[in-house]
Amino acid sequence: MSAAAAQAEGGTVTLINVFEVPECALQASINYWKLSRDFLQTQPGYVSTALHQSIAPDAKFMLVNIAVWESAEAFKAASAKMMQTAGIAPVDGLKFTPGLYTVIETD
Repeated sequence: MSAAAAQAEGGTVTLINVFEVPECALQASINYWKLSRDFLQTQPGYVSTALHQSIAPDAKFMLVNIAVWESAEAFKAASAKMMQTAGIAPVDGLKFTPGLYTVIETD
């Protein structure tokens, strides 16, 4: 089954969001993630999230967020609402690249 077909049948989507963290801004970036998580977990369609930190001190992506949402539409609506109403100030220089995925293979 294709990823689009799985989503059409009501399967969950996985958000994978990688973060390029400016030097000396790791804790501020984690705090930003926590504020965002606190807002998003109250939104319809939220399932779970986990923040991962690289064990390599020179990693390009120091933080990686993995979240599960009931649908792409739920994630997009929650993200738009957060940007419009939550008032969460971004960390200067923090770059993040979110993408939505579906599982196509497991062990």
